Amino acid sequence: MGACWRWCWSSLLALVILSNLVPQMNAWWLLSQMQISAVGGSSPALCDLIPGLGRRQRRLCQLHPDVMKAISDGIRRGVAECQRQFSNYRWNCTTVEGSGFGRIMLKLGSREAAFVYAISTASVVHSIAQSCSSGQIVDCSCDRRRVGRGRDTEGEFSWGGCSDNLPYAISFSRKFVDARDRRSRDGRALMNLHNNRAGRKAVKRNLRTQCKCHGVSGSCATRTCWKALPHFTAVGSDLNKRYQEALKVTVNPDGEGLIPADHRRFDFLYGPKAAMFQRKRVSRADLVYFEPSPDYCEADMRTGSLGTAGRQCNRTSNGQDSCDIMCCGEAMTQLGCNATSSATANLFGAAGSNASPVRKSSTFTPAKRRRLSRIVLAVSTRVATSYVIETLGYRIQSGEAF
Repeated sequence: MGACWRWCWSSLLALVILSNLVPQMNAWWLLSQMQISAVGGSSPALCDLIPGLGRRQRRLCQLHPDVMKAISDGIRRGVAECQRQFSNYRWNCTTVEGSGFGRIMLKLGSREAAFVYAISTASVVHSIAQSCSSGQIVDCSCDRRRVGRGRDTEGEFSWGGCSDNLPYAISFSRKFVDARDRRSRDGRALMNLHNNRAGRKAVKRNLRTQCKCHGVSGSCATRTCWKALPHFTAVGSDLNKRYQEALKVTVNPDGEGLIPADHRRFDFLYGPKAAMFQRKRVSRADLVYFEPSPDYCEADMRTGSLGTAGRQCNRTSNGQDSCDIMCCGEAMTQLGCNATSSATANLFGAAGSNASPVRKSSTFTPAKRRRLSRIVLAVSTRVATSYVIETLGYRIQSGEAF
């Protein structure tokens, strides 16, 4: 009992602290911070006390603890893939410790926000579908709706096996992930919903047909095929391409939907032709954004940028990891960005003249950023502690069970 109480207390405290750093519209991201077991699922008490969850999200959390486990795993997978995709970019998908994607999502309707919404939703869909077909979710199993005969480049086959249950995953993610944004139809909510849908489409677009041969002595006289999820890396790469080609949009003057921000360039078109042209230009598969991105050169807690101090660049590259781009055109040194660090100096000094120069130390070194993160969490803890004590006290007095 004591161990359970300590676990509940620490979990609730952590959730409320982190809620100060994550926008309410995405409180469900906090599920990634919960240690949800595959057997026990999420505690209804924790569902009740995740600040920012909408009524429908809270109800789904309570009714489907096994799906919450899949969502929790999926969010972590999405974060890891985001960081892998952007490891060589100025913005490398990292934020204040423990805050998920944090304030960049709160303040800016940028390309990066568009990518994060898309890959978060895609990772949730991918994880739920996988959990269905592996028997980890009570309410779903394999998708057996494909029956009969099919044909591909290798000939005919029979549908069978255990297809990953993408329809269930897409349906649940719409109800859970989109819930809060559907209640608010402002421009940012429309942007979020569009990018959520683009993330779901990316998973669907990358579904594979897998087959098994049947026949004598290894021959392939007949084949049984099913639909299988792609490796999530393929989804991440797909969305990265969409990020590169993301479309700047604005809200349609009639308040319904999004249109390209440069739509006035096509004012010579009128009537149905103009409307049709604009609809074609904002594809449901595109990532969309409202605002230009910051340059991410300097640490700026208002935008969630940690800067590029401490990052290594590639002197021979012409890409995003080149020293000219990564170091923001500033002076470079063979010793690395944190010239006062003996460990960094030894590492690059040993490499001699072939070492990749990186940006000089700025006022926000990695150590200072870590200290700043701890300060932010400490301040949040004061607010969170009083909230948890008050809430737990009320539940104990009213006799509610945990």
